[in-house]
Amino acid sequence: MAVIDINADLGEGFGIWELGDDLALLDVITSANVACGFHAGDPLIMRRVCAAAVERGVTIGAQVSYRDLAGFGRREMDVAPPELTAEVLYQLAALDGIARAEGGRVAYVKPHGALYNRVARDPVQARAVADAVRAYDPSLPLLTLAGSAVRDVAEGLTVVAECFADRAYTPSGRLVSRREPGAVVHDRDTVVQRAVRMAVEGTVISVDGDAVALDARSMCVHGDTPGAVDLARSVRSALSEAGVALEPFA
Repeated sequence: MAVIDINADLGEGFGIWELGDDLALLDVITSANVACGFHAGDPLIMRRVCAAAVERGVTIGAQVSYRDLAGFGRREMDVAPPELTAEVLYQLAALDGIARAEGGRVAYVKPHGALYNRVARDPVQARAVADAVRAYDPSLPLLTLAGSAVRDVAEGLTVVAECFADRAYTPSGRLVSRREPGAVVHDRDTVVQRAVRMAVEGTVISVDGDAVALDARSMCVHGDTPGAVDLARSVRSALSEAGVALEPFA
């Protein structure tokens, strides 16, 4: 039987600004990537999301990022490795402290946005992130793109591959840049079909029509796109109907 985790990025509001329906998504997903304040989120939002995740039995992950509130963490930045390690450590420790105060804990780490894409191809930045996780708690898995450079530099850490039901893929298995048209797939039927194929067959069809192997243990559904909650529900239902077991990886 195929086994997959469903994760989503949560807590991405800031102050009075809200993004996505965190509570509704927590009823669908098995793992929550909670923003730690550098690209989105603030202490109050972090606490609310952690409390709700604990109440629902959803696994909490630290969604770490470049320090880029204005750009939502989607602008690539050149950060010296020691500084990046310290900033990831800061975010991880902050969220874990809040999660523990609410009766839970951070169980894994996932980079966000530009940092996510950078560590997939840049071993220097990847090592800086891995060093932060290793320094804090080497038992925490790192969630990253299938085929990521993180695998080559994360000595002693568990690296978990993930796939994206609603993102377009290049023939090399990378995500199509959000600057390109069609980077995000919005058609419900297409997303659902892709999700089942990823979980059951371990492949995705790239923008060139090639089948790309993924071998992912976790699947991301975005919470900041139109109709995100209904789409996530459809993905979960289709996976269950296909006989896929839905279980967190951490």
